[in-house]
Amino acid sequence: MARGRELIDGSSATSKLDLFEGMLQKILDSLAANPGLEAQTALFITFDEGGGYYDSGFIQPIDFFGDGPRIPMIVVSPFSRGGKVVHTYYDHVSVLKFIEANWGLSPLTARSRDNLPNPKTSDDNPYVPTNRPALGDLFGNFQFGDRDGGDHDGHHGDDHGDH
Repeated sequence: MARGRELIDGSSATSKLDLFEGMLQKILDSLAANPGLEAQTALFITFDEGGGYYDSGFIQPIDFFGDGPRIPMIVVSPFSRGGKVVHTYYDHVSVLKFIEANWGLSPLTARSRDNLPNPKTSDDNPYVPTNRPALGDLFGNFQFGDRDGGDHDGHHGDDHGDH
C-alpha cells in the first residue's frame, strides 16, 4: 500500500502543513520551469473539509447530505484576480463546473450538483446566494480578457462581491 502520497496531502489526520506546502512549492517550481505551460495553467489549491482547515459560515442545505463547511481555496494562474477575496458560494463541485463551462462540456448527469445555477447575491450578504441552491463555477476568480467573468447563466459582469 503506497502511503507516501498521504503523508503530503495536507490532511490534518495524515499530514503536516509544511509537507503539503513543500509539495505545492515543487509543483509551482515545475510550472515556473516551463513558461509555456505556466502561461496557460490554473492551479486550484484547496483542502478537504474533513481536514479541519475551514471557517464557520453559512452552510447551504443543498440536498439530503447538505453541503460542507467553507474551506480555503487559492487559485494560482496568470488569469487569476490576484489580491482579492471572492465571496461567491463555491464547493468542490465548482471545479467541475469550471471545467464544464471553460470547455463547453455538458453536466455529468441530469441530477448532479454541477447542474445548479451560479449564485446571485445581494449587497447585504455576499456569502449567501439569493437563488439557493446555487454553486459558483469559479469564473469570478479569473480575468480572461475575451470572457466576462460572469456566471455563465446569462448574467454577465462581476456581481459576486469581490472585495
